[in-house]
Amino acid sequence: MKRIFLVLFVAALSAVLMPVTVTAGGASHYTYSYNEWGIPIPSPDAYRVTAFILGEHLGVGNFNNPRDLQVWENYLYVVDTNNNRVVVIKFQDDGTFELAEVVTHVYINGEASPLNRPHGMFVSPWMQNYGQKWIADTENHRILHTDENWNVLTVIDRSKLELSALEDDRHFLPLKLAVDFSGRLFAQVAMVNRGLMEFDNDGYFAGYMGAPDVTINPWQRFWRRISTRDQRERGWLFVPVDYNNVTIDNEGFLFVTSSGPDVEPVRRLNAMGSDVMIRNGFEDPQGDLWVGNAGHIQGSSVLIDVTALPNNTFVVFDRTRGRLFAYDNQGELLYAWGSYGHHEGAFMLPVALDSMGFTLFALDATTGAVTRFDLTEYGRHINDALAMYQRGLYEESYDIWQEVLRINGNFSLAYIGVARALLRRGYYRDAMDLFRMQNDNANYGRAFGFYRRQWMEEYFWMFAVVLGVLIVVPPVVKKVIKVRREILES
Repeated sequence: MKRIFLVLFVAALSAVLMPVTVTAGGASHYTYSYNEWGIPIPSPDAYRVTAFILGEHLGVGNFNNPRDLQVWENYLYVVDTNNNRVVVIKFQDDGTFELAEVVTHVYINGEASPLNRPHGMFVSPWMQNYGQKWIADTENHRILHTDENWNVLTVIDRSKLELSALEDDRHFLPLKLAVDFSGRLFAQVAMVNRGLMEFDNDGYFAGYMGAPDVTINPWQRFWRRISTRDQRERGWLFVPVDYNNVTIDNEGFLFVTSSGPDVEPVRRLNAMGSDVMIRNGFEDPQGDLWVGNAGHIQGSSVLIDVTALPNNTFVVFDRTRGRLFAYDNQGELLYAWGSYGHHEGAFMLPVALDSMGFTLFALDATTGAVTRFDLTEYGRHINDALAMYQRGLYEESYDIWQEVLRINGNFSLAYIGVARALLRRGYYRDAMDLFRMQNDNANYGRAFGFYRRQWMEEYFWMFAVVLGVLIVVPPVVKKVIKVRREILES
């Protein structure tokens, strides 16, 4: 128990001394997380702004309504939609950056073909097609698959689709793209609500995948039963909701975001299109829990993009309030930061998010700015602890979680992290105390199960002795009494 008392003492002391925000250079922002009761708790900054990049900084003029960005190696591709171009930025190890190239057209059979309001792109990290590019050339109604030098390998347009793939002869308007390690292409397409459009290696339409289920409440179901055919045709259409973005993690799982009602705002899809995201946090990943109407901003978070980090955490981007929310692989909120506005580290119209290691790049369509965020010491400790635990280095993760608690004694997940490490190391009673303190009933139940088994193994001999006594002694005593009685009567 000394260990648990030491953890609580350090946490209490740090809670008294902790400032609201701590940064090591860069802009300081209001950062927070939610406790087990859903109450926002201030915390030190986990990320800080280290660069604010405009087109004019690169000498190419301002970005005009950029809609996507993509990280590949140490390059950042900005899809500058209304300027009909892709701007490529190269980053050095010291954080400096420079213009690498500006792409306004691709080459089809050696002839230049200009881009027309592209909305998204993907650069392959997979060995099979490393460095090849896919561009959602939206107003040209096509997806372009190019090599490293922008020479087109495949054009995906309406000719590659089935006749029923797009209804009412609508234009093919691809917006966001992701490609898995087998070369399958997944596209989020405007006005398509059947899920992602999937294309094979040759660019031919292979079907839809991952359409979110539609939830119909009992009243709506009853109304449809009693309505006439004309009323049903004029009424609501209960169809799946559009996705608004798609990305892929380093394990080949697709992350998709959606703003529709009664649909999980962020999902992780396997190859079959099933949602396999783990949601073991106090609340499912959804952005803000307290939404209010401060600054005339109302409504729930609308998650517009997501990026996966090397330790299986992920960060989502909220269009409503310009905030970023980081979650661990169990769906537990780590920290949230950002705001709506024109100042550094704030956003007017968030549209895209990507990562280079643990460095984040966030894109604002209104200001035409790319904001770079880097981890603070506090943020590094959290991510290092999560990575150590996942690699089975429980002793190391325990020590790092202790350091996190020294900096921020109000961080619920750090207590749970310490408790998980204790659980893995066999200190079940100590783990139970910490899980109980954080109202983590599921993990408390696991720890209690292990503790009960450990206790039974340690004290089973006592039960055996007592049971033996209860079984053997009464017959012996009874026999002795009987013999004594017989002796006395004889």
